[in-house]
Amino acid sequence: MNEASRFMRLLFLVIASGCFFGGCALGPNYERPEVNTPESFRMQQGEKTDEQSLADLQWWELFKDSHLQALIRYAQFENKDVRLAAARVREARAQLGVTGADQYPQINGNASAQRNQISGAAAQQFGLPGSTQEGPTTNQFKATFDLSFELDLWGKLRRATEAAQAELIEQEWARRTVVLTLVSDIAQAYFELQELDLEFEIAKLTSRTREETLELIRLRKMMGQSSTLDIRRAEQEVARAQAVIPDLERQIGQKENQLSILVGRNPDTVIRASGLEDQTFPPDVPAGLPSALLARRPDIQEAEQRLIAANAQIGVAKAAFFPQISLTGNYGSQSLEFSDLFVGTSRIWSFGPSITVPIFQAGRNFANLEVAEARHDQAVISYEQAIQLAFREVEDALIGHQKTREIRVAQEELLRVSREARQLAQLEYLNGQANYLDVLDAQRQLFDVEIAFAQTQRNQLLAVVQVYKAIGGGWDVSPSSSEASTHGKDL
Repeated sequence: MNEASRFMRLLFLVIASGCFFGGCALGPNYERPEVNTPESFRMQQGEKTDEQSLADLQWWELFKDSHLQALIRYAQFENKDVRLAAARVREARAQLGVTGADQYPQINGNASAQRNQISGAAAQQFGLPGSTQEGPTTNQFKATFDLSFELDLWGKLRRATEAAQAELIEQEWARRTVVLTLVSDIAQAYFELQELDLEFEIAKLTSRTREETLELIRLRKMMGQSSTLDIRRAEQEVARAQAVIPDLERQIGQKENQLSILVGRNPDTVIRASGLEDQTFPPDVPAGLPSALLARRPDIQEAEQRLIAANAQIGVAKAAFFPQISLTGNYGSQSLEFSDLFVGTSRIWSFGPSITVPIFQAGRNFANLEVAEARHDQAVISYEQAIQLAFREVEDALIGHQKTREIRVAQEELLRVSREARQLAQLEYLNGQANYLDVLDAQRQLFDVEIAFAQTQRNQLLAVVQVYKAIGGGWDVSPSSSEASTHGKDL
């Protein structure tokens, strides 16, 4: 049997040994912790017996505003947090490749050429040919294939790969969490911007109305039906209404800047739909079954993958207590002359195992195991905490949605009554049946009610957004998103 055949048999033995001894892995196998989930949400809306959930709708099916859809599509490619999350996924995928490669034999090729000068003294001592000043010069050529393979007897490498795979999936769920948050944040900022637009229109209309009232009072003063004090009070109200306008313009500009950054572009104006009152959502927002929340919320999935990785790291830490066995070998040629490097008599090979036994580590391995177990316990707590927080967020969002609907019904009636009260106060003032303080009081109350009603409209829309986010909807990419990044100028 020649050296090549022998080396191939040894290589086969290496691989077969790894497969044979790779059947066991130290450390606990992952089991999902038991979580106490309620049968239904306390503030469940819609059919409680139905598994339907608002999260079953894609975000473009829920947010039907075309301008809002364009913003979200563009942001899913250009938002910096989303791009960072995607880069972290690529990093984790590459790290999985690095970790997984440790389970396989490593083969490297080496080649070297050396020219050596032996001293004259050494040549004389060993009787080698050469002068008294210099010894002979020699050449050495070498070409080998080197093999190294760590036998994963205790599952250390497989547990490390298991942890790396869980970390990759964790980063993917983290990316989806970022997208879910982004969709919700853009929708929230968009509706807040529309509400500020509505407040701005209310403020301008109020300012014009008070200017008209001021002109009317001046005419009445000329007719002897009003006093100078009424004029000064009316002027105060005009100035007060006009002072609100620049502050709202400031808030609108800053909200546009915030929305632009969320989208992933420099601060700029934002095109939006005509008005906040044009936005419509379904009257009920069913949350679905609480048990489905565990699979739907990306942050819960992210926390579970973190737990899986921590569980696998316990096996890695336990394997450090046991001997590490590696198989190494090389096969190649060595010759003093390059012309003889590839002849049969120049063949060299070596093969043998090496073992490293931990004898004294000053408690390092025990400490590493304790660290791994403590991190696992932390991951369990974080996983349970993420679930509880998710249930709370859903309940809070459902309560917010239901109560803002009730508030809106009450404020619609208050708005109607306030408008009638202002008209009545103005009519009685013109007829001399009321003083101007009654008119001022009615105008101020109407302005406050109109602003409060606009904010309630916004809060009702934001409540739907919060429900949608809390139950884990809205992270899928729209089918037409591939074209979104080319239309940034149209946003």
